[in-house]
Amino acid sequence: MAKNDKFYFENFASSTALAKDASAYLVECLENYDPANIEAMLQNMHEIEHSADIKKHEMNEALAKAFVTPVDREDLDMLSQKLDDVIDMIEEILQKFYIYDIRDIEPAAVDFAKYIVRSCELLCEIMKEFENFKKSKNIRALIIELNDVEEECDKLYLASMRTLTQNATDVLRTISWRKIYESLEACSDACEHVSECVGSVIMKNT
Repeated sequence: MAKNDKFYFENFASSTALAKDASAYLVECLENYDPANIEAMLQNMHEIEHSADIKKHEMNEALAKAFVTPVDREDLDMLSQKLDDVIDMIEEILQKFYIYDIRDIEPAAVDFAKYIVRSCELLCEIMKEFENFKKSKNIRALIIELNDVEEECDKLYLASMRTLTQNATDVLRTISWRKIYESLEACSDACEHVSECVGSVIMKNT
C-alpha cells in the first residue's frame, strides 16, 4: 500500500482510539459521579473531543489535496464524519448531566455507557482490519458483533425508559433522564452507523 494511502487508515485508527478513550472516560465519570466535579469532567472530555476534531481536519485537508484515494473520496469523507459524530455524541451525553443538573446516577446509565465502550472497542478492531479489508477474515464478523451490541442497547433503552416511567415521582427528573437515555441510544446507533459505513465500502470495493 502506498504511503499516502496508509494515512487514511491510520487517521481512522487514531479517531476510533479517541472514541474509545472518550467512552471509557464517560464510564469513569458515571461510576464516580460527583455533581460538584461536572465542569472539570466536561473540560477533560472536551480535550478528547478537540483531539478528534484535529484528526477530522487532517482528513479533510488530505482529501482536498489528494489526486487518487484508496477508496472513493466520498466514502472516506463520510466515514470520517460518522466517526466524528460518535465522539461528539459521547461529549453531548456528559453535557446533558450538566444541563439538567443531575445529582445522582441511574444504574442503567452506567450499563449503557459500558455498551458504548464495547462498541468503540469493536470499532478499533474493525479499523485495524480495514486497511487490508480485501484479505481480512475477521472484519465482517466484527461488524456483526457490533450490530449485536447495538441490539442489546435497544433492549436496555426500552427497559430503562419503562422503569423510568413506572417509577416517576419527579417530572423534571423523569424528563431529564429520558433525554439522557435518548442520547445514549443515539450514540449506540452512531457506532453502528460507522460499522455499516465500513461494510458498505467493503461491498463496493470487493
